[in-house]
Amino acid sequence: MKVLLVTVYFPPAGGGGVQRPLKFATHLPALGIETHVLAPDDPKWIHTDDELQPPTQAWVHRARYLGPRGRRPAEELHGRRGLDRASLQGRLAFRRLLVPDENVSWNVTAIPAALRIARAEGIDAVITTSPPGSIHLVGAAVKRALGIPWIADLRDSLVAHPHRRTETLGARAKARSHVLVARMVAHRADAIVAAADAIAHEARGLSPRGRVVTIENGCDFDDFAGLAYTPAGRFRITHAGSFFGRRDPKPFLQALASSGLEDVVARFVGDFRSADREFAEGLDLGERLELHPYVPRRRSLELQRDSEALLLLVPDADGRGKGVLSGKVFEYLAAERPILAAVPPEGAAAKLIEETGAGIVAAAEDVDALREALVALHAKWRSGDLGWTLLPPDVRDRLDRRQRTAELATLLGEVVQ
Repeated sequence: MKVLLVTVYFPPAGGGGVQRPLKFATHLPALGIETHVLAPDDPKWIHTDDELQPPTQAWVHRARYLGPRGRRPAEELHGRRGLDRASLQGRLAFRRLLVPDENVSWNVTAIPAALRIARAEGIDAVITTSPPGSIHLVGAAVKRALGIPWIADLRDSLVAHPHRRTETLGARAKARSHVLVARMVAHRADAIVAAADAIAHEARGLSPRGRVVTIENGCDFDDFAGLAYTPAGRFRITHAGSFFGRRDPKPFLQALASSGLEDVVARFVGDFRSADREFAEGLDLGERLELHPYVPRRRSLELQRDSEALLLLVPDADGRGKGVLSGKVFEYLAAERPILAAVPPEGAAAKLIEETGAGIVAAAEDVDALREALVALHAKWRSGDLGWTLLPPDVRDRLDRRQRTAELATLLGEVVQ
């Protein structure tokens, strides 16, 4: 079998969105599936990771990227006033006109490239993995032109994304375009893969023509091989990942400030918003707060493993956060350090953390509950009872990313028949 995987995020891109397509492309060849990847040549990513290498057993094709560079508009606008702010807003305005998202223009080169690869290589199935949602236009085009089966992989919800804001008229208009993409995926894809049950449930509500299956993100235990934990004189709790949308560190920072724990240091690794930094400065946390800029994934994994605890933040986002089961959850499980999960208590992430006994759950917006959880973890550390969160062999096997890829290979076999 030959498969074409189409993704915007692939090495040398950095960030969490790279891992799912990268690991699929890494493990599918070992299952006897010839894997071709189509990715942009230079999509002007916000972050790059030159240490992150493409898989050696997959064929990687590049198509010229046409579109705006990756930006964080809210961060760029922070602190600007008057004409300076208006001028920048004007330069950013054209991004809002691109629907369903700012990456849609890549289709101008990606669709011809996908058709060319599919014909030349005798591709049996195409997989498109989002975000961005516009990537699925490639799959729809290949299916229509060549009749090749198409699987749409949804890493995030196409409609009810927890970080998406809809307060403005423009944002609501863009949200309607996301609904149109979701319906197109449902009506044309031969199968839909969802990274969480909540995403699968949403897809089934659109009356899809093909199967909808949940294939969660998995744990990459081998990525932590050789990384050490060295006990320290302070309780280090680490959050790895950037802040955007509704992900908010302020309740946890308030909990830390009011905890009375002077030997705790909270380490935030990744983009930290200026507004959050100013808020933290007002709490006078001093040496209890460390802000690390974006680092390559290997360094991020080192910091996670060498921590007393890990901080997971998933906002409730008007109930949309309950279904979120991001790759970060599985990365933390693979790090095998205790987790303070600031997540919706009745959500998917909380359920997994509790089932595996990997940490303590508290609502992301509940300062009192967060403080109690932090104090409890600190007390166990002080008493010497804060050990590793080692998973039983059967649970490790079930959560391993290779098992997830095997599930995708099984689905491919069914779709291609």
